[in-house]
Amino acid sequence: MQNDWTKIRAKVKSFIEEEIYPVEKKLAENSKESQKILKGITQMAKDENIWALGHPKDIGGGGMPFMEYVYVNEVIGRSAYANVGLGTVSLQDSIMLREFASNHWREKYLDPLVKGEIFPSFGMTEPEVASSDPTQLQTTAVLENGTWRINGRKWFTTGASRAAYTTVMCKTELDAPGHGAFSMIIVPTDNPGYKIIRETPVLGINGGHYEVEYDNVEVPEENLLGPRGQGFLIAQKRLGPGRIFHCMRWLGQAQRAFDLLCSRMHERETFGSALTQKQLLQKFVFDSACEIQSSRQLTLDAAKRIDEGDDARIEIGLIKVIGAQMLHNVIDRAIQVHGAKGLTDDTPLSLMYRHAREARIYDGPDEVHIQSVAKRILKNYENNGSGWDFGERDASLQNQLNG
Repeated sequence: MQNDWTKIRAKVKSFIEEEIYPVEKKLAENSKESQKILKGITQMAKDENIWALGHPKDIGGGGMPFMEYVYVNEVIGRSAYANVGLGTVSLQDSIMLREFASNHWREKYLDPLVKGEIFPSFGMTEPEVASSDPTQLQTTAVLENGTWRINGRKWFTTGASRAAYTTVMCKTELDAPGHGAFSMIIVPTDNPGYKIIRETPVLGINGGHYEVEYDNVEVPEENLLGPRGQGFLIAQKRLGPGRIFHCMRWLGQAQRAFDLLCSRMHERETFGSALTQKQLLQKFVFDSACEIQSSRQLTLDAAKRIDEGDDARIEIGLIKVIGAQMLHNVIDRAIQVHGAKGLTDDTPLSLMYRHAREARIYDGPDEVHIQSVAKRILKNYENNGSGWDFGERDASLQNQLNG
């Protein structure tokens, strides 16, 4: 007998294939018509009880347990529009508000956020500094007479043009060292000092990434999210599960590309035989299957650790790098099998390929995760330490899961 979550996963998969795939090109136009179509999709998702599945029940969500939702999120990842169409896009932000925001902002934003009536945005990356070292961030917030005054410039603030607010990472403790100098502050986007400079095209895609100037933005002291100087600790709580969701969505994208690759091999014939008979292309199938499943198991391992209360920093670092590389490789092979058609927008592969390149940079570039993971592992061997035994670590997790 199927578990309930497997039935939900199958239902979500069918919904995306039947309701979202056929209108993806229309949705990409970002027109009034596309917005109307998207609203129709969100209403259908609500009617089918597959809306906001991962949000906690006490704030109006479906309340799916973390591990069950991880599997569902893999299917949601097959289409970039499903993230909005099924209410997933606000998950990290709604949980962050629920845990750290003042009562005022929880009451004002949480309910409409979970219902999909408003959208959030997150402002961290800055154009003038290398955000791989976030202690260089230059946006400041000074507290005077119960009011924060914020000045600086952010970019890659996704969805800023439609967002009701942006959660801004800024320097509030001017004399504190390192990460402890930064806090998060909620800034409503209708604030007169909140100025959208431009939408930044990314690899030829106008994907909703905005550059925003904070020009003497003034907000009340209660807009602080969590304690002062705790911005990066809150960010880690947001980004840890978020990276799991990213990697599961990448797996969904890779699976879609893999399906297209294999179907194309059955459709085409060259030099007297089907592409399925070409050994080099058979290796494309083999390599892609290996990479998808290897990445999947790494991701699920990290997800289980987070579900057990572990920060899983090493496991998350591993999947962030390996998952991004896997996604690129599988889509690249699918394009190659499609030939000239793969370079056009007649298939979703062209857009998927460009988005895949983003994966190696956002949420921290590969190089930072590689360095961080290596340092953490090597530290366990310092001064004849106990080392890092993956088998032992896995056995420990299994014991926890078995009670």
